[in-house]
Amino acid sequence: MPPTAREADPLVTNQDDETRPGITYADAGVDISAGEAAVEKIKAHVRSTFRPGVIGEIGGFGGLFAFAKDRYREPVLVASTDGVGTKALVAKATGRFATIGVDLVAMVVDDLACQGAEPLFFLDYIAVGRLDPDHIEQLVIGMAEGCRQAGCALIGGEMAEHPGAMEEGDFDLVGFAVGVVDRDRLLTGEEIGPGDVLIGLPSPGLRSNGYSLARRVLLEHGGRSLDAPAYPGARHSLADELLEPSVIYSPAVVDLRSAVDVRGAAHITGGGIVGNLSRVLPPTCNAIVRRGRWETPRIFSEIQHAGGVSDAEMARVFNLGIGMVVIVPADDVFRSLDLLRSRGHRAVEIGEVVPGRGAVDLVD
Repeated sequence: MPPTAREADPLVTNQDDETRPGITYADAGVDISAGEAAVEKIKAHVRSTFRPGVIGEIGGFGGLFAFAKDRYREPVLVASTDGVGTKALVAKATGRFATIGVDLVAMVVDDLACQGAEPLFFLDYIAVGRLDPDHIEQLVIGMAEGCRQAGCALIGGEMAEHPGAMEEGDFDLVGFAVGVVDRDRLLTGEEIGPGDVLIGLPSPGLRSNGYSLARRVLLEHGGRSLDAPAYPGARHSLADELLEPSVIYSPAVVDLRSAVDVRGAAHITGGGIVGNLSRVLPPTCNAIVRRGRWETPRIFSEIQHAGGVSDAEMARVFNLGIGMVVIVPADDVFRSLDLLRSRGHRAVEIGEVVPGRGAVDLVD
């Protein structure tokens, strides 16, 4: 109904009462005060990631970082960006946000490691329907933990409140990282040749890939509850399983690159082992991956059986328990396994390189 003489219509600007407060940004759905409160909450978490090279504090128009040039002969900067996909929907459904930031960091810095680069610094972008400082803090707690594991600094980011475009409770995460490597230490895959060996670094869960399919077959089609056991006999819930934070491989891969002649590395994300390992193979080589060399986590068989998913589709979508593959000469296999295991990874030899046409063959 139209406003009475005693009611001020906030959309009318030519009313006589000049003292009437006008429309604010908060009325439009954007709470600047909440954003300022969120920044205060995350400062200590961000500061905990700082490493040599960081200049200043958060809050500037750009993050500042000066890397030590004397450590490199011909430094090459390597950049990468990624997100966490629909794993965010599982976090939203459970109200558990403190680990998904680890996944974000892992997706980005482990891509840098495949080029041989040490991650230097990380930035994030958080978009939300409504900005809740406690929610933002939980997300940043995970990012800070991921950055500490990776050895990179969280030097900046952006929080964006999108009322109208996103519903209250909706959010999305994007991460960006920059690393550095000497030009003659870049991993390009060009030196991979027949006789080289594939070493797999296990992933206990899905990392951040294939969640649209996993959610469809387990939750929507299968009607499973996130609070129920992950599978018969499991001592943890399905939510625990699906929110298992991604392992961060970057420090171990960079250390390995310094110790042995790593020929190539592939981060196993969307596209699975076949799709990602083929990206680093030269056109004259095939890779044979032997499925029986590692134990596939139970969650993958649960997904496959719940949705009647074919073996080929499973291999095309999921990592099947291997999150990173490194390729080394046969003479360096034992040294590589020892180093990777000393860094906390249950590394295992999973196959070999043979003459071919740049393809990957999964065999039992």
